[in-house]
Amino acid sequence: MTDVKLLAYLSTFLTEERQQRFHSVLAQRTKHFAVAVEDVYQLHNTSAVMRSCDVFGIQDLHVIEERNSKRIDREIAMGAQKWVDVHRYHNVMDCIQTLKAQNYQIVATTPHTNETLLADFDYTKKSCFFFGRETEGLSDTVMNNADCFLKIPMAGFTESLNISVSAAIILQQVTDRLRGSDLNWQLSEAEKLELNLKWIKKTIKNHQAIIARYYEQK
Repeated sequence: MTDVKLLAYLSTFLTEERQQRFHSVLAQRTKHFAVAVEDVYQLHNTSAVMRSCDVFGIQDLHVIEERNSKRIDREIAMGAQKWVDVHRYHNVMDCIQTLKAQNYQIVATTPHTNETLLADFDYTKKSCFFFGRETEGLSDTVMNNADCFLKIPMAGFTESLNISVSAAIILQQVTDRLRGSDLNWQLSEAEKLELNLKWIKKTIKNHQAIIARYYEQK
């Protein structure tokens, strides 16, 4: 449970404008959708996907690193690493099982399956969109455990998009439809408080010392 009094105290270290910015962004955040990237080799692709998550209000990014393990490119992420929660896995089934336990359907994004075109996707279902390696796509493990397959329609000779571009296109469309719906897609009040405190801690320099003094004074 979030210490509301601590949150209020730490908020005094932010400008009023910054506090309002946090509140407005929190109001647009969602866990109805999540994103997973599987063994993406090019570091800038994962970083760009993270940036898209932040831009479109997706709070959770799941990074599977069975083969490739790299740090986020801060220049590409443009600070998104501070605002998006990154969950790392060394095994793809661990990721899939974790998401299914949270009632997410596994959505495999692929240009090779015609089951569901983006315009026809059922955005009402709690979903995690999986994006695969640049050259190989998603693994057989993801494809065999997917609840549905999602395809971006293409009209040119090229049969696939860069994964960061695909993620941006998909997230823009599904979040736009979600926010225009009557679904309860926003974070709970408890989740907003927890996330607000986390963001404030990442914003304030030496927040550990400030928090220690706060509890000493109490």
